[in-house]
Amino acid sequence: MMILTFLRDNARWVAGGFLLTFFSSFGQTYFISLSAGEIRSEYGLSHGEFGTLYMLATLASAATLPQVGKIVDRISVASTVLLAAPVLAIACILMAWSRSLALLVLSVYLLRLFGQGMFSHIAMTAMGRWFAAQRGRAISLTAIGVNFGEAIFPISFVTVTALVGWRGSWLVAAAVLILVALPAIYNLLKLERTPQSVAKKSGAAAVRDWTRAEVIRDPLFWAALSGVMAPAVIGTTVFFHQVYLSELRGWPPSVFAASFAIMSSMTIIFALISGQLVDRFSAIRMLPVFLVPLSLSCFVLASTDAPWGAYVFMALMGVSYGFSSTLFGALWPEVYGARHLGSIRSLIVAFMVFGTAIGPGVTGVLIDLGVSYPAQIAAMGVYCVLISTVLIQVSRKALARRQAYPV
Repeated sequence: MMILTFLRDNARWVAGGFLLTFFSSFGQTYFISLSAGEIRSEYGLSHGEFGTLYMLATLASAATLPQVGKIVDRISVASTVLLAAPVLAIACILMAWSRSLALLVLSVYLLRLFGQGMFSHIAMTAMGRWFAAQRGRAISLTAIGVNFGEAIFPISFVTVTALVGWRGSWLVAAAVLILVALPAIYNLLKLERTPQSVAKKSGAAAVRDWTRAEVIRDPLFWAALSGVMAPAVIGTTVFFHQVYLSELRGWPPSVFAASFAIMSSMTIIFALISGQLVDRFSAIRMLPVFLVPLSLSCFVLASTDAPWGAYVFMALMGVSYGFSSTLFGALWPEVYGARHLGSIRSLIVAFMVFGTAIGPGVTGVLIDLGVSYPAQIAAMGVYCVLISTVLIQVSRKALARRQAYPV
């Protein structure tokens, strides 16, 4: 009932944030990869060449995002959407019309920067700034837009491609952005929300507004970031090499394919659960525990040849994914305030994109060097255990700092 009451009172803002993360799908790896076969064929690229091109374009978008992302602190959220949505549509058009590698790289760069990067960044920054006592609920409901996109867009894209070809499908995506996404999101978010209360249940004092320069010099920031990034980096790395792992285990391709539905379901469920927990206890207090399921998932996947290992891995991964999607939006305003949140979050998202670009490459190099892939997955689990102990200290020190230096 509480969540229904919250939705009734805040439907326009939550819906706007949800649509931003939903339509960020056009710049997500899973959506772009739907055209990977046709791209490689038409441009004469090998798997490795397209992977390298994609990685370089993604890294370039990560390097650009900290500067572009600051705009959310300078103009309204709705105005930012008016700028970002047309550029994302142009990127889709470039993908459809491109006949040269230069335009292909530019298209991928813009898709990653304004799709995965800016659309998600705008949504989370808005929810973090506009909500205080109910920030966890707002962010969890916004974050699951990505999961709904994963459920809807792949089959939609395949269906449209069968009718108009893969290039035509990208033109349809551009039209959807301009004719559907842009007007809907703008009208939902053009009225700014003012937080109506402050979080009191956690007993934390108010926090001052840090600048990005101050945040970069704060050791707690880097320690927290090393934990919050882990689910996305580990998940992307494992998914990228899922075919190789299936071959090692002797699993048919259907094993991993079926397990994605389990992960998506668990992610949505635990995103909503974590939203309630963050509002009750605070994101800072949740930091030390959210990586425990991820560590267990890695140990299971590394140690069993049975197909059920993939399902258990995905289920536990979904638990940590759900928690991290909420923490990724709620933690930073709790620790560093909301005034410079756009600038701070753009840096964080850039590191996240950088990590998800580098992780699969490093793992691939280690595989080529003969390093056991299951052993690498086990090492990821050990990392989660070790960084969880670090996050215990981060949580304690962050809470103590808020009590010692209230506004």
